Amino acid sequence: MYRVGTKVVYPTHGVGLVEAIQKKDVSGGRQSFYILRIIGSGMTIMVPTKNASRVGLREVIEPAEIPKVIAILKKNDLEISPNWNRRFKDNLERIKTGSLYEVAVVLRKLVLLQKERNLSFGEKKMLENVRELLVSEISHSSGVDHETARALIEKAVNNG
Repeated sequence: MYRVGTKVVYPTHGVGLVEAIQKKDVSGGRQSFYILRIIGSGMTIMVPTKNASRVGLREVIEPAEIPKVIAILKKNDLEISPNWNRRFKDNLERIKTGSLYEVAVVLRKLVLLQKERNLSFGEKKMLENVRELLVSEISHSSGVDHETARALIEKAVNNG
């Protein structure tokens, strides 16, 4: 159970703040919900507390985990499917897990692919999205500003 004020990560949306825990009447029963405000967009999301782990809600990674993420961003031996549809679906599944490590794999694969050919509109959008998810979480985890986190990520993917 998260407390009000805790920073959490909601898959596909990024870092959010637990602003409240409220009980609401739903389908004839009373349920408890986390009220999250996504920090990057200001969007508010209600997550049933009993479903939090099932939807992938988790705490922001510890600063000690950042080097593992950076190592993933430097990898060159990732298998990339030549089939656009399969590749897109696989990347989407990875993002939906909510794992920052899986998000880093998607970013690395898309950056490597972009060096070989032009990305489709959908993959360009996905690349922007995963880059922002990584920047946001690393920024909140390490306590650095977005630009410093972005520079760290760019250095890793470009010098990998």
